[in-house]
Amino acid sequence: MIIGRRGLIAGGAAALLPLPAEAGENWRVLGEDVRAEMRWAWNHYRKRAWGKDQITPVSGGSESFSIKGHHLGLSLIEALDTLWLMELDKEFQDGVDWIKAHLDFDVDGEVSVFETIIRLVGGLLSAWHACGDPVLLAKAKDLADRLMPSFEASPLGLPHRFINLRTGALRGSETNPAEIGSCITEFGTLSKATADPRYFDAAKKALVSMFERRSKIGLLADRIDCMTGEWKSRRATIGPPSDSYYEYLWDGWQLFGDVECLAMYRACTAAILQYQEVEIGDHFWFVDVDFETGGKISAEQDELSSFYGGLLAQGGNRRDGEAYTRAWDSVADRFGILPEGYDPETGKTSHVTNDLRPELADAAFNHWLIDRREEWRHMIAKHYRAMKRWNRAEYGYAVMADVTTKKQGDHCPGYWWSEQMKYYWLAFADCRRFDYRKNYLSTEGNVLLGLKR
Repeated sequence: MIIGRRGLIAGGAAALLPLPAEAGENWRVLGEDVRAEMRWAWNHYRKRAWGKDQITPVSGGSESFSIKGHHLGLSLIEALDTLWLMELDKEFQDGVDWIKAHLDFDVDGEVSVFETIIRLVGGLLSAWHACGDPVLLAKAKDLADRLMPSFEASPLGLPHRFINLRTGALRGSETNPAEIGSCITEFGTLSKATADPRYFDAAKKALVSMFERRSKIGLLADRIDCMTGEWKSRRATIGPPSDSYYEYLWDGWQLFGDVECLAMYRACTAAILQYQEVEIGDHFWFVDVDFETGGKISAEQDELSSFYGGLLAQGGNRRDGEAYTRAWDSVADRFGILPEGYDPETGKTSHVTNDLRPELADAAFNHWLIDRREEWRHMIAKHYRAMKRWNRAEYGYAVMADVTTKKQGDHCPGYWWSEQMKYYWLAFADCRRFDYRKNYLSTEGNVLLGLKR
């Protein structure tokens, strides 16, 4: 039974059965509300930003993502498996038809290797997993082939951050654990689908090469030169730009049964729990420390780190993971919507924006898949209702420019379509097209195992 940061093993036959809602909550009705919101937002995207990377939900325009002025249909690709899970089949097919008619990666433009793998390669693979259309797999392979030189140029197997899709020109040798190590599930899935081991092998080499450079106390810093292996910082953090490296160690084990990935995950987790977990006030938090000494650098928390409680629970550290998720839920209760930055020592925001993030809902979803306790579904429902109250704009869902004043910004990130709308639906709707027993969702929420046709 397989899980990842975005998917989970349930702990027994009884735990796999849906539990009745507490008085006053009808989960199926709430699930239908989620689907209605997805359809409403999609219709605005279809009308106002079709084939564009991202809609601007306040003004009703659009914006490109990786390549300035050029669009690769980012939101469309990210939305596909969510639409399919919701049985919005016409909307799903419209997206597939656009890809087959218009998507072309032969572009003289530079993209982020990391973002392109988790969003576009992963999105195409999950859509292919849903419908089996060979064109989607071929597009994913073409894109991955254009990204491979970023891995091959380094003698250490650590990819550069940026690559030109047409020329292969590289940039960004100073990189970080997340951008180095968050590709084994997408590339491994592509290797299995195409019977070509090159993709998995490149991703695995990057994971191992990064791990081998940890300090004597077992921690990784957050900046490194991919050509020399020289560390460029001393900060160890579970947040960006290190976060998804740790989950992909676990995911390499869960999705492919790679025992070396499991051993690396356990070693990194043990060091993190020893040197970075601290009690501040009534809650446990993970602080940033010097990667060689373990000395504290900062207690400031990044909202992106709130996924980590779910990952800890998946890996067997349920008590620590649940405590950390509840700590973040207490912050959500304080501000209504999570700020991008929070200081638990002062109880104040350090960054007042919110980028329409899914991480707390993701963590609660993973906890719920383990134990099916209603606490977690209620936490997800609170997250959904806060988003619907504060982030809903005229033409879609918008980021928050200031969580204290609830002022919106004119931006809807592509991951919104792939992540929290999927977690809400799967948690509330008893989805007929999802295998709750055996599944895997990537760091971007793409379902690479567990879709039921």
